[in-house]
Amino acid sequence: MLWPAALLIGFTAALFFLAATAHGINDYKGRPLGSDFSNVYAAGRYVLQGEPTAPFDPARQHAEQQAIFGKTTPFISWQYPPFFLPAAGLLALLPYLPALLVWQLATFALYLGALALLLRASFPLIETQHKAWILLAVVFPAVFVNIIHGQNGFLTAALLAGGIGALDRRPVLAGVLFGLLAYKPQFLPLVPLALIAAARWRALLAMVVTAAVLAAAATVAYGSDLWHAFFASAQFARTGILEQGQVGFYKMQSVFAWARLWGSSIPLAYVLQGIASTAAAISLVIIWRKPVTFADRGAALCLASLLATPYCLDYDFMALAPAIALLGAQGMARGFRPYEKSILVLLWAVPIVTRGAAAVLLLPAGAIVMLLAGIFLVRNAMRTIGAKCSVLPSFSAAEPEARELYAARTSK
Repeated sequence: MLWPAALLIGFTAALFFLAATAHGINDYKGRPLGSDFSNVYAAGRYVLQGEPTAPFDPARQHAEQQAIFGKTTPFISWQYPPFFLPAAGLLALLPYLPALLVWQLATFALYLGALALLLRASFPLIETQHKAWILLAVVFPAVFVNIIHGQNGFLTAALLAGGIGALDRRPVLAGVLFGLLAYKPQFLPLVPLALIAAARWRALLAMVVTAAVLAAAATVAYGSDLWHAFFASAQFARTGILEQGQVGFYKMQSVFAWARLWGSSIPLAYVLQGIASTAAAISLVIIWRKPVTFADRGAALCLASLLATPYCLDYDFMALAPAIALLGAQGMARGFRPYEKSILVLLWAVPIVTRGAAAVLLLPAGAIVMLLAGIFLVRNAMRTIGAKCSVLPSFSAAEPEARELYAARTSK
């Protein structure tokens, strides 16, 4: 555990440096501390002023950011659906730095709590007897990337982990958690596909109802004009931020961004992303329909959700945490499959290097590693064709047949 401990010391020192060199609510370069959180806070101020459509107007949103953080503040667009506005409004009741701290600490606690519940539901002995997972979860490099950007990756990871962990025993709760993931809509499309493949109808219904209630509540609270503003801003985000790479293609970790980073045209980049998204969807259906383990299913859902979207940034790799936890716990419980440790190390470490690798070498290491991990999971799923393997969360003493099947399969 020396490397994780060293990372914890390094991350802590970096955060202290940012705090010590800050000028008020801006860092040493004049950018807002927790840079991306500035768009949430600015949107929240508009909500408190009774102007909920303003955050979807790039000019007005930028003006509010500059009014708060200074005239040199770069524009960070508001890309969330209308039902995320109440959360922004609540946070804007606080001064900026306390709001940033509350957001990060609250969602970080949800992230750790959801991982604990996921492990308890699937591999209880690992969760209770091997507490080292907590350190690995805390110093997962995506945690640091998420903190310095003031992003929402902790919440995304918590909703995915909670939904996967609750799916067997509390399917309605799982569906509600998956439905709340609609706040980050680019990661949502493959979730219902997985639920349909596994015939998890109660969870699917709860997910659809939750998303519908969120949309209806936002409409009642703010009016239907809000949706026109949202879709107009989505068009701006697609053309400017995604297609033209205003956020920087080296920051994005998708097949689309990879193609654009290598000079591809926009149509070709969409074709390549379409191929990757289709492959991710088909692979997810295969894995969720075959008699594979609970851990493989959960990990596949996390990976496929990231691979299927053209807009995935390095802080979004927080969604890999449930996949790493499940596969790691499964390996500790029953032994690791060939190359599995290497895959897990790469998934865990890649967030800290992927932005630099893409900027210098034009190689989005995050996308490459996720593709390798996806191939690994599909390969193992295909080996189970014709096998009657249990899909329960763990292999207990009450499952001798599943134990024997697993041992026979991995010995080939």
